[in-house]
Amino acid sequence: MKKCYLFIFLAFFTISIQAQQKDLNWTPEFSMQFKAIGGTDISPDGKYIAYTVREAIMEGEKSEYRTQIWVAANDGSMNVQYTRSEKSSTNPSFSPNGEHIAFLSGRKGKTQVWLMRLMGGEPEQITSSKTGVSSFRWSPDGKTIAYTAVDPDSKEEEKAKKEKSYVIEVDKNYKYSHLYTIQLEKDKEDKRKVQRLTRGDFHISRYDWSPDGKSIVFDHKANPKINTSRMGFDISIVPSDSGAVKLLVGQAGSDENPKFSPDGKHIAFTSDGGKPEPIGLGDLYLLNLEKGEDPIALPHTPDRAAGLWGWTGDGKNLIFGEALRTSRTAMLLPIADVLMGEKGAGKAKALCPLEGTSGSFDYNPKTGQLAFVYQTPDQPAELYLSAKGNAKPNAITKINSEIELPKMGKTEVIKWTSKDGMEIEGILTYPVDYEPGKKYPGILQIHGGPAGVFTKGFTGNPSIYLTQYFAEQGFFVLRPNPRGSSGYGKDFRYANFKDWGYGDYEDLMSGMDKIIAEGKVDEDRQVAMGWSYGGYMTSFLVTRTDRFKAASMGAGLPNLISMTTTTDIPDYLVGHFGGEFWDDYETYEKHSAMYHIKNVTTPTQVIHGANDLRVPFTQGQEFYVALKRRGVDTEMIVLPRTPHGPREPKLQMAVSPKIMGWFEKNLKKVRP
Repeated sequence: MKKCYLFIFLAFFTISIQAQQKDLNWTPEFSMQFKAIGGTDISPDGKYIAYTVREAIMEGEKSEYRTQIWVAANDGSMNVQYTRSEKSSTNPSFSPNGEHIAFLSGRKGKTQVWLMRLMGGEPEQITSSKTGVSSFRWSPDGKTIAYTAVDPDSKEEEKAKKEKSYVIEVDKNYKYSHLYTIQLEKDKEDKRKVQRLTRGDFHISRYDWSPDGKSIVFDHKANPKINTSRMGFDISIVPSDSGAVKLLVGQAGSDENPKFSPDGKHIAFTSDGGKPEPIGLGDLYLLNLEKGEDPIALPHTPDRAAGLWGWTGDGKNLIFGEALRTSRTAMLLPIADVLMGEKGAGKAKALCPLEGTSGSFDYNPKTGQLAFVYQTPDQPAELYLSAKGNAKPNAITKINSEIELPKMGKTEVIKWTSKDGMEIEGILTYPVDYEPGKKYPGILQIHGGPAGVFTKGFTGNPSIYLTQYFAEQGFFVLRPNPRGSSGYGKDFRYANFKDWGYGDYEDLMSGMDKIIAEGKVDEDRQVAMGWSYGGYMTSFLVTRTDRFKAASMGAGLPNLISMTTTTDIPDYLVGHFGGEFWDDYETYEKHSAMYHIKNVTTPTQVIHGANDLRVPFTQGQEFYVALKRRGVDTEMIVLPRTPHGPREPKLQMAVSPKIMGWFEKNLKKVRP
């Protein structure tokens, strides 16, 4: 009799679990559970990995993201939250002896460097910068921390601001970021010595200590504006105990992110080769400090957009991150032959699995370990560790993987041939409960950039566009990588030069044609959406076709002329179109949706952030007002307090349902 009761109980329990799983849905609220992992740093002995976990805080009136530091053992046996505060803690960095972790936090006002013992305890505030600390790096001996801070207001400026008589003079009176050092050991007066290393009209971004601790190499640009970043960085060096700044690389274009070799004789950095490349180019170069020769160009990386991390411990290889088709990965470039004065170098090698996508890399040159965050389309992000010589990395955390998932739509990489014969890749997510032979509505989702790229990340992640949310609503979601995308090499990335809205348009349309021809998508139920450059393409494609029953333009730029004179990155646009608009109105008008607005019949939703400086709010407003005056069905959604994309979780959650409502409203008109 007891066995019978047990059987009934187990059967009921199993049915209950199945019912709970069936009730799980890909709602925006559900996706917000998944936490972002990043900021990895391996301890000097390789036993621990510090990293950050960002989660959405949405109780009551709160709508913010909060980041805290966690520490895990290299075998996964321990994983603990290291910092706790109402304010975020970021950028964890082990001391050279491994006994402390330094980090950034604004827990008492401005962001400062804090220090805490590895085994825990109360954190100690180290810096007291008036304007806050932007970044920091330990000296090799662990006795000093270098950091950057922005110049403070003068006494006159402070007085004018208090009296509300202060005015902003555009492109004048820049506040530059400069280098400082602070000694960890206190003096007799219980204070730490702070020394300013640089001053002047230049803005410092990234920097690196020499192995002997005697100097710091850094990149710098003429001013803090983001537009300047694409047009010109130089590289200089300064003694770590102060002294004259010496220019090392001062050619045209951008030379940036310098990294000392382990022996201190060379500096590796990324460069566009002495010529400004606004579209984006990042090749690896090598500077011999002893010989004083011109920098040496290293063999090209696959995408020629390397994010340099540093050197291996033996000084024979460089580690960098890069997009590789639909993956992101850390890569190793052997350069031993170049260091010996020979031509050529070994072939770049991927260090992370390419079935998914990786990021937040940290390489320990002493132990050969590589820490990184890895995810696949059906597996959320976790921290992984690859030991030296071990091709198979191990998952160290279960931050997201313990969340029970609703049923997912399958995701796969597909290829097709565009109108001119160019091969294009895209990522296709199927509807949940897909039935072969049945036709479904299809969403064309277009990425930003144009040098963005869709990679094989987790499709349930919180985002502006919630892939599994749309899949659960019965949609195919096609995310193409048209010409102009990263991950496919320089020629592919530059292939839409002076061609926005045309070659890339054919890449997108031929992708939709493929899944229609395969019987997956109903040609009468196609919709489109995209953000930033994706918003641009959305605005442009509705001037060229009426095949889409609805479209949603997010932070789009339909008028390239007014965009160029209002955005904070004008040189990026001018770089893509080969010159200023006043010298070539015809090209700018040809590629602007506003000059073809009479062709639009597609119901088009407009979404824009109220505080967007990248694609100013007026761009969305122009298109919305024009559509409305033309009598085209439209609506405009404004996200308050929002720059170029939502920064508050509640606002981020609101976007996909608004788009879904717009699509459903217009698809009802054509559904059988």
